[in-house]
Amino acid sequence: MKLDAPVPGGPCWAELGTSDLEAAKRFYAELFGWRAETDPRQEAGGYTVAHLGEAAVAALSPLYQEAQPCAWNVSFAVTDADVSARLLTEAGGKVLVGPMDVFDVGRFVVALDPGGAAFQLWQARAFPGAGLFNAPGSLGWVELLTRDRHRAETFYTTVFGWTVRSSENYLQWGVGGADFGGMITMDEKFPPEVPPHWLPYFAVADVEESTRTAVEAGGTALMEPTSVPAGPRIAVLRDPQGAVFGVYRAGDEK
Repeated sequence: MKLDAPVPGGPCWAELGTSDLEAAKRFYAELFGWRAETDPRQEAGGYTVAHLGEAAVAALSPLYQEAQPCAWNVSFAVTDADVSARLLTEAGGKVLVGPMDVFDVGRFVVALDPGGAAFQLWQARAFPGAGLFNAPGSLGWVELLTRDRHRAETFYTTVFGWTVRSSENYLQWGVGGADFGGMITMDEKFPPEVPPHWLPYFAVADVEESTRTAVEAGGTALMEPTSVPAGPRIAVLRDPQGAVFGVYRAGDEK
């Protein structure tokens, strides 16, 4: 990721919804070295912020709705959540939650794109988002998996004004030309029950070692470590509760 801090339109936060918060804390502490701090306020609902050193890097939370899957969610920074919510609705998306205030830290929206992939908007107040990117244990790339590439490209460039670098097999998103993520078209290799989704990638020092650690801690390797042509070394993993995420070797260009 060529971004190293939250900027309008760019990814600013990754958040896990999990069926077993304590187990998730242990798994990600072992894998990434995260130090978890759970908000003690009852109204926070168990929301937990993971840190590397003093930097906030991600969040873990219980599932708040019965139908909510165990999954990682990606938030994008916006200057006005209400305006962005209207814009995404006009572009064919759907607002599921919000816009709503989260204490004094920011304003929040949960939405679906036209293909059904969930994502979040974050209008910062006291909390801007992650304090570290691209270093081992922190967010370094976000990837949309969709079944309708053209519709997704039109939607996200309309809502966020993202720049696009496209090849035959891959599209890269950027803010002002600074790439932060990409898009894959889901083909017949993806079972029909797998919905479109955003996949966060976290940087690690060693992809093979991190994959072994994840598996030994009860996770699953969905894609074993592999080198992407003209890209990084990556793996796609699933935690013990079923949430999917990627890892890539820190320092590799993605």
